[in-house]
Amino acid sequence: MRDRGTNQSALARAVGVDRSTISQLLKGAGARLPNAQVVGECAAALGVSADWLLGLTDRPETAADILANTLSLTEAPRALVDEQIFQWHKEAAGYKIRHVPAGLPDMLKTRAMLEWEYAPHLARSADQAIGASEDRLSWIRGAHSDYEIALPLFELHSFVHGEGYYASLPKAVRQEQVTYLLEVSQQLYPRLRIYLYDARRIYSSPLTIFGPLLAVLYIGQNYMAFRDTERVQAITGHFDYLVREAAVTARELPGHLRSLWAEVEGA
Repeated sequence: MRDRGTNQSALARAVGVDRSTISQLLKGAGARLPNAQVVGECAAALGVSADWLLGLTDRPETAADILANTLSLTEAPRALVDEQIFQWHKEAAGYKIRHVPAGLPDMLKTRAMLEWEYAPHLARSADQAIGASEDRLSWIRGAHSDYEIALPLFELHSFVHGEGYYASLPKAVRQEQVTYLLEVSQQLYPRLRIYLYDARRIYSSPLTIFGPLLAVLYIGQNYMAFRDTERVQAITGHFDYLVREAAVTARELPGHLRSLWAEVEGA
């Protein structure tokens, strides 16, 4: 009550009961407790949970407050420079980042690939937007965070072969991108580890786990971010399962990429 700037008499008036009723509630063990309605009204007046008031939990927040603090929904713009994602990366600097992208990870794309993919969505010039993206991605790379990325096998296959989403991507751009992926995956290994999983056996929605701090699911127009330990650990466990069951490990990725491109050249 001190934290709320009130006392027993004021709380009794706010709830509409005698001061003795409030005293009974505050006596703790052995006291005759008031009915549930009074407990609920006292909790509401104090801005705490009824369970905490009764000593059943050590968290004073209401269920709504706990939910608001552990789960948030934020807009996910279709843009190269996503301020929210960048802020989460800065918050988790030094922790391992685990990532299942919706496609190829932006931080591993060539300039030509970024121009092809994002040109329709850029409000300013492609040079300005891509330059800003490169600056921020350089910061992320230098943030001393290990990166693990899990991609479905079909995503890389579709990209290399120019199928599906990548059907209009010129072969020259794909070749440059494959070369760049090979260079980066080998230069940054083992800090950057890329695994390929078989989506016919294991499914994953796009997500990013920022160390032990939060886990973020990408649901199209929004990000759903979890900060409570239980859910962060559960989503981390899901990602680690993708890695354990990977059809292509980080060490095997360069050879797999070369084999895919050899198929294109031999077609």
